[in-house]
Amino acid sequence: MGRIICCGLGPGNPDLMSVRADREVRAAKHVAYFRKKGRAGQARRIVDGLLAKDVCEYPMEYPVTTEIAFDSPEYVGLLTGFYDEWAERLARIARAADIVVLCEGDPYFYGSFMHLRARLQRRVEIEVIAGIPGMAGCWNSVGLPIALGDDVMTVLMGTLSEHELEQRARNSDALVIMKTGRNLKKVRRALAAAGRLGEAWLIERGTMPAERVARLKDVDETECPYFAVVLVHGRGRRIEAAE
Repeated sequence: MGRIICCGLGPGNPDLMSVRADREVRAAKHVAYFRKKGRAGQARRIVDGLLAKDVCEYPMEYPVTTEIAFDSPEYVGLLTGFYDEWAERLARIARAADIVVLCEGDPYFYGSFMHLRARLQRRVEIEVIAGIPGMAGCWNSVGLPIALGDDVMTVLMGTLSEHELEQRARNSDALVIMKTGRNLKKVRRALAAAGRLGEAWLIERGTMPAERVARLKDVDETECPYFAVVLVHGRGRRIEAAE
């Protein structure tokens, strides 16, 4: 009986993989990874040059990404079938050998593998290897502490309503906004309404070769890749008040 080993690969730069993840990736005989149809897949790019020559690869291609609304019944149905199918396939492979599933960032932090894990529990042995979350790589690229002292940090999805984004921005010190992409205009409006736009940074492809770090107010809001995060740093106000 083999295992399913989900390796967190970190934010994008292979140098930021853990020693343990690097070891498992290099030794793997079977490797699976998510990707959009027609694309190489970010997780696969991170391990390029690390895999054994005789490795068997299993690209798990999403049936849909942004083509239809993520909260529509059609979207939910397609993704449910996709995860059901791949859970079965991975379980079959794991009956005979270990299989490594690649995951950007940390698997337990919004990782797609968690949808498979929910279906595979109590069926096969599963091991999850932690990775540096993508947002940590991004705030290190800015070079400022994301939070200090008693700062409250909130992680938001750009898919939330503009009203909720604005309210959360008003009520938190530090902000991490993921899933910006085509939601960037909405995110920008919400931050402006909350009086936080001047503090916001946009980090595109954090830690990767094409990384870009810029003030959000200075960025052309019509262009934003999928791998982009908006950050608003905490102010450490309580520390300053105590001093």
